[in-house]
Amino acid sequence: MFALVEAAGWPIWFLIVASVVALAIIGERLWSLRVRAVMPKNLLSQTIHEYRQNGVTSQMLSRLATGSPLGQVFAAGLRNVKSSPAIMKEAIEESGRTVAIDLERFLTSLGTIAAIAPLLGLFGTVIGMIEIFGSQTPQGGNPLVLAHGISIALYNTAFGLVVAVPAMVFYRYFRAKVDEMLVDMEMQAIKLVEIIHGERQ
Repeated sequence: MFALVEAAGWPIWFLIVASVVALAIIGERLWSLRVRAVMPKNLLSQTIHEYRQNGVTSQMLSRLATGSPLGQVFAAGLRNVKSSPAIMKEAIEESGRTVAIDLERFLTSLGTIAAIAPLLGLFGTVIGMIEIFGSQTPQGGNPLVLAHGISIALYNTAFGLVVAVPAMVFYRYFRAKVDEMLVDMEMQAIKLVEIIHGERQ
């Protein structure tokens, strides 16, 4: 590994840092965006059952708000249960925007890494080309310096793509997953409002 870094030259360190950050974000988002953590199964039916038995209690609101993002949305609506359906939906939408920001955390950074990694690879390529041309003298070029410049150019280009492609794949995957979750959460929240106000069974 160290031999590879040495062959790629100092520009590779920018890509190594970018790859470590990308891996950390991917791991964190894979853990945080688990369906059972964001939208626990049967939470809607459990919430409605508890509401019909005991009404809205502070313990219920606290448990929902701290349990999951979907629970936060439900809690925001239930805090306004005595208001009109329009007020409840407005509270749910406000909470949904906050939840959306939390679900999208770090995705912009991951997308940025996916976009700049090829540019960092290109930067390494340019540095390698500078070394190649800088090694040329009227008497000819030094083969060792020439080979080193070529290795810098090629390794950085390749590593830039190795970092960029998975980062972009996971960025697109997470974006689609978050969008799907937000739509599902919105539908469940609207169903909660309609059931509580007797508009749906």
